[in-house]
Amino acid sequence: MPRLFHPLLMLIANSTEHRLARHVQYLSEELSILRARLPDEIHTTKEERARLLKFGKPLGRDINRLIQIVTPGTFHRWVREEKRGRKPVKPGRPRKRLVLRELVRKIARETGAGYTRILGELRRLGINRICRQTVRNILKEEGIEPSPKRSRGTWDQFLAMHAKTLWACDFFCAKTLTHRGFFNYFVLVFIHLDTREIFVTNSTLHPDAAWVEQQARNFLLHADDLVDKPTHLIRDRDTKFTAKFDEIMKSESVKPLRLPIRSPNLNSRCGRAKYKTRMLAQLLDFWREASQLSGT
Repeated sequence: MPRLFHPLLMLIANSTEHRLARHVQYLSEELSILRARLPDEIHTTKEERARLLKFGKPLGRDINRLIQIVTPGTFHRWVREEKRGRKPVKPGRPRKRLVLRELVRKIARETGAGYTRILGELRRLGINRICRQTVRNILKEEGIEPSPKRSRGTWDQFLAMHAKTLWACDFFCAKTLTHRGFFNYFVLVFIHLDTREIFVTNSTLHPDAAWVEQQARNFLLHADDLVDKPTHLIRDRDTKFTAKFDEIMKSESVKPLRLPIRSPNLNSRCGRAKYKTRMLAQLLDFWREASQLSGT
């Protein structure tokens, strides 16, 4: 009887070990599939590392075949560090010194500047071994907005805020048929963004600096009769707008707002108005030419 009992135990033990091996093989394959969908690096916490060491060290060299979350070399380094009593090193670059962090925080809170300007101030102090991204990271860790808002709101909010005293201007060209043929007449149009009131200048074939400056004076004379005096004037970067044009506007407390490059949508109201007045300008020029012909 004992001879029969011993082979039976061996059969059961071998069957159980074979079944467990299949379980381990399946779990290993499943873990490989899941691991392939994760980022290249996985940073474990101190508690997770202790759990892996607890269950991985008894496996000996078999851990090299089973481990998936880190490389076998990393696991054996953890074992050596645990034997030596060394604390695991946090991955990544070392943090900047506390003195530098305090300086960045002080500049940000006292000046309200963004990280680009803070970097410039650090350069003036002779601190060169720091980059823009590091300054930005320090501000984010301290709970400070890296790029504070320097404006009062969006462009639409600005237009709504100053609508009663905000004007826009732009040039447009009207092809006019005269007794001498077709000519391109230039007109400068001003529009009040709140009421859509339009002020159209006299047309000219040669919109030189003197003509543009005179149209600025004519507009200011027109604005003297308004209840709400203009305070801001939107204009694009057309080279016909000279520095003298801006000076004339500023002399009457009208601040010119030069738009960014390639931003026609910021002056869309004036853009629509000038096309609506194109026909009016053509009729006026035709009437002017007709009057000159009848006078001769």
